[in-house]
Amino acid sequence: MFSLKGKVALVTGASQGIGRETALALAEAGAKVAVAARNEEKLAALVQEIAGKCGEAFAVKMDVAEAEQIKAGFRAVLEKFGKLDILVNNAAITRDGLAMRMKAEDWEAVIRTNLTGAHLCIQQALPVMMKARAGRIINISSVVAQSGNAGQANYVAAKAGLVGLTKAIAIEISSRNITVNAVAPGFIATPMTDVLSDAVKEELKKRIPLGRMGSGRDVAAAIVFLASDEAGYITGHVLDVNGGLYLA
Repeated sequence: MFSLKGKVALVTGASQGIGRETALALAEAGAKVAVAARNEEKLAALVQEIAGKCGEAFAVKMDVAEAEQIKAGFRAVLEKFGKLDILVNNAAITRDGLAMRMKAEDWEAVIRTNLTGAHLCIQQALPVMMKARAGRIINISSVVAQSGNAGQANYVAAKAGLVGLTKAIAIEISSRNITVNAVAPGFIATPMTDVLSDAVKEELKKRIPLGRMGSGRDVAAAIVFLASDEAGYITGHVLDVNGGLYLA
């Protein structure tokens, strides 16, 4: 695994799924990790697990749909660790429904959490990273941002927006030695996909050339690479982790 010793990372949506696996992987690579989410109980358990296994973690209660909570969370992280080297924008929700019947509040909730929340977190991270003239920002998009998906117009729009945000910010701050990349997971076994029936999961597997759903660990490994010094010449890139489901 690539070394992140001496680095400080913040992972949003860290209480479960990809975010949880990412926090563990970053800690195993040597980073101190601030884990942010709405569920304080799950965050506390994760902090204990990281402390018992591989390193130091700090829990921050944060709903990325709330600007003031984001500001307070970043202040707490900087007070605790004094710097921020890596930001992983992972927090996301779904509010599925056909486009013609989608409620305005369901559209707005998904865009606010999945896209605007990432933008606001980047705004908080950039002054710190620009002062240090170094940093890694990694946004978690999705395969559906590339392929589309019926019944998820809000989610697809938000995840596609993250790709555009990634490229725009990468260009804006490249002169400060800060890289901005995205990871686009395919169908990953997480609490978000656990609600699917076994029959649906089997049909999905048939569409994946590697013949299986991915794991949170598969995605976390890609994130650790993009956070590392070895990925220092990669920016504005979308790294697909989808088992061949979508080949751009």
